Amino acid sequence: MTHGMRTDAYTSHPGGGGGGWRDHATRYALVPLRIFLGVTFIYAGLDKLTDSAFMKDSGAGSVGDMMRAVRDSSAIPSLVDLALKSPSGFGYAIALGELAVGIGTLLGLLTRLAALGGALISLSLWLTVSWASDPYYYGNDLAYLMAWIPLVLAGAPLLSLDAALRSRRHRGAGGYR
Repeated sequence: MTHGMRTDAYTSHPGGGGGGWRDHATRYALVPLRIFLGVTFIYAGLDKLTDSAFMKDSGAGSVGDMMRAVRDSSAIPSLVDLALKSPSGFGYAIALGELAVGIGTLLGLLTRLAALGGALISLSLWLTVSWASDPYYYGNDLAYLMAWIPLVLAGAPLLSLDAALRSRRHRGAGGYR
């Protein structure tokens, strides 16, 4: 017995037209997530870079003191120990990584790579800084990690530099895929 199953839920229509509002919403479903994650990570990176206390090895509000405070409650203390070898260097790496991830995600440039970077940042923060959150859902790094996964898998097929570059390559190749 054959069961009816719709298989065209994610197909694109020629010229971008056609389909109902559900098809249209499906095509654009990841855009709000990209905007949220992109803006959030740009803000987080800039916030760290402009906070003179954060980039210090020690002192109130410093990345060094924060890492020392979470070391014994983290899932991977050796990862914290690695960061503590150069707390300010680690702070700059995280801040610049967040900035690069946010810009790439917001513009839709190398989106899968940017999303993978965002997922790795979120994973490292979850395993270190927010690991001891109890209950676990009080720590937001796990939620950010899960939010990055759809972008790692799907990229930015619409309203992105990736899509514009892909379209340009197809036009240059005679439109053949």
